[in-house]
Amino acid sequence: MCLDRHKVLCLLLLACVQPLTASEISITPELYSIDVMHNGVKVTIQRNQDSDNTVNPTYARTSRKCPPFCVQPMKIAEGVETIGELEMLEYLQRAAEGDDSVLVIDSRTPDWVKNGTIPGSVNIPWTRLKPGAGADPFTIADILEQRFNARSMEGLWDFSDARTLVLFCNGMWCGQSPSNIHTLLRFGYPPGKLKWYRGGMQNWENLGLTVVK
Repeated sequence: MCLDRHKVLCLLLLACVQPLTASEISITPELYSIDVMHNGVKVTIQRNQDSDNTVNPTYARTSRKCPPFCVQPMKIAEGVETIGELEMLEYLQRAAEGDDSVLVIDSRTPDWVKNGTIPGSVNIPWTRLKPGAGADPFTIADILEQRFNARSMEGLWDFSDARTLVLFCNGMWCGQSPSNIHTLLRFGYPPGKLKWYRGGMQNWENLGLTVVK
């Protein structure tokens, strides 16, 4: 037991060893969490509140065969902005608040998505947009028109009202979102309306941010 004259010192020492509270594991000093809709269900995105939590083993491997798992450049294409987690959260919040001009896309195939994805995203695998990967013209046209708000004008595409697409995949060693981006650029999609979250699920998981399955 502490003596009276040492009470202040004891309290300070105790404070140092107290477990972290929820409010201390924030995303930024000003942002604790955001709410988004995922498949019609409200999901709260925040960091894992267990200070002893470790990364998902799926994203713990450091060495994967290249190709296909090669390190991606920081700049994927001219005019396409590379973003981080805070910018991703801003786009997710905009979409959650009803901004229909934004669409966050998980570009991975379903076998990867089943491991977990970012809440508020939609899954449009790279294989559904790339002709060389088996995507048929009708499916591609349907995605461009129904999902991305592009318009077909006598065989040409009008992207003046197209949505801003925020694309991600597994991370800096994954080529699935880069494939979607390069395909869209070949169709004429404006690069200023394409955003790339290069860190993808690797960085999202490393920061303990919420995932859904």
